[in-house]
Amino acid sequence: MATTLKIAFDTDPVSLDPHEQLSESTLQFSHLVFDPLLRWDQNGQFEPRLATKWERIDNHTMRFFLRKNVTFRTGNPFSAKDVIYTIQRLKKSPDFRAMFDTIDTVSMVDNYTIDVHTTYTNPLLLNIMTYVFPLDKTFYQDQDQIIKYGETFASQHVSGTGPFILVNRELGSRMELDRNPHYWDKDSAGNVDKVILTPIRTDSTRLAALLSGDVDFIFPVSPIDIERTKKVPNIQLVTLPSTRILLLHMNQKRRKEFQDIRVRKAINLAINQSLIVDKILKGYATPAGQLSPDRFLGHINNLEPEYNITEALALMKEAGYEDGFRISMMAPNNRYMSDEKVAQAISAMLSKIHIVVDLKTLPKAQYFKEFDNRSADMMMLGWQSDTMDSNNLFEFIIACTDAKTGMGAYNASEYCRSNIDDDIRQANREMNPERRLRLLQQIERTLYKDAAIVPLYWQSLTWAAKDKVKIKDIVNDQNYPHIGDLFIEE
Repeated sequence: MATTLKIAFDTDPVSLDPHEQLSESTLQFSHLVFDPLLRWDQNGQFEPRLATKWERIDNHTMRFFLRKNVTFRTGNPFSAKDVIYTIQRLKKSPDFRAMFDTIDTVSMVDNYTIDVHTTYTNPLLLNIMTYVFPLDKTFYQDQDQIIKYGETFASQHVSGTGPFILVNRELGSRMELDRNPHYWDKDSAGNVDKVILTPIRTDSTRLAALLSGDVDFIFPVSPIDIERTKKVPNIQLVTLPSTRILLLHMNQKRRKEFQDIRVRKAINLAINQSLIVDKILKGYATPAGQLSPDRFLGHINNLEPEYNITEALALMKEAGYEDGFRISMMAPNNRYMSDEKVAQAISAMLSKIHIVVDLKTLPKAQYFKEFDNRSADMMMLGWQSDTMDSNNLFEFIIACTDAKTGMGAYNASEYCRSNIDDDIRQANREMNPERRLRLLQQIERTLYKDAAIVPLYWQSLTWAAKDKVKIKDIVNDQNYPHIGDLFIEE
């Protein structure tokens, strides 16, 4: 009898092209239909996938040995040429380019061995290689242009080596996948034959679908529903702390007020992170005074969020804005946990220092187009470090925006300090952990002193499923559930 898994997540990928958007839903999809060279296991260690092992040849070269007898959905055999092709394409992707900038060339040793050559020593090369989900070169080449939110061959057709094959997709309403009968991983405990993924934006509707038995597995569970869900028989709840930071960008190009450090500090002091975490997120997050969570090298123990309305008002007065001003703010309403409610609370908090907020919230697909266009004075962003390292946060969110290198691709503050960029570049090549730690903490300290952004909190991840669906074994703190390995009890 076929085992079907019905999933309701809050969103589905905007495209089938794994290189179009660097987002959680894209990566979740990639783990379903493609396979990475290696991936993180639940203990934060690297696990071989399409690469069976790797070794360092010299300071600038890492050799990867590839799995044999693997085929793509088309039946084309997987080999070194597909990996080389994929990395070259990643280097051209607007969203992934900055991460892959460190890779100079990839050379073929033989059909199942490649050498990755970096432009400089890189302490995070293996972290980066978890993003290489080899594409079927024969299938994609010559029709592989990447256009964000565009209609392209790759955004509508897919050929991977993954545990599932896409059989049907209605954008925004349903995705159907069947087990790949030729999947290479015969040791996997996974017994799911069919996956039906339905995006359900509203928290209460998503939970209702689980409780009524319409779906088997949901993410996320709203903080206000967690206690109630815990009491429901035959339903399990799994929560993990994550390293995803939520923050606000203050656009210094759009608003001269934000160029004044006193105003930026006042905004930071007016926002009460602890209250947001307690009241809206019901404790399922950790208030943040910096970007780096405590398991990252850049984390500084005593950098806590500060809340002080009196001091904030004094700073506004000193900066000449005693009467305040009006700003526009945008946030998504289906991307992060209770994102719309959090944005509304922040608007109310800023009104106490006479900043009137015109808030507009949008579904994820529309929101990120506006974010890319820097359409509001203040914008919300959540970021899960791609490399599980502080420097990824810095190079995407803080670095001066540079379309050529992809640095600062998500810097909607338009904040730019060349000395920070120098430290980011240095940290990307520093192999000595002590020196690297000092560089990353130096960046974190500068951002804090500059009040460059408003760190809000690190969000916890909460999934719920029917008891027979063994999700505990396949969820992780990056939220790329390894559904290919999911076991469902009959």
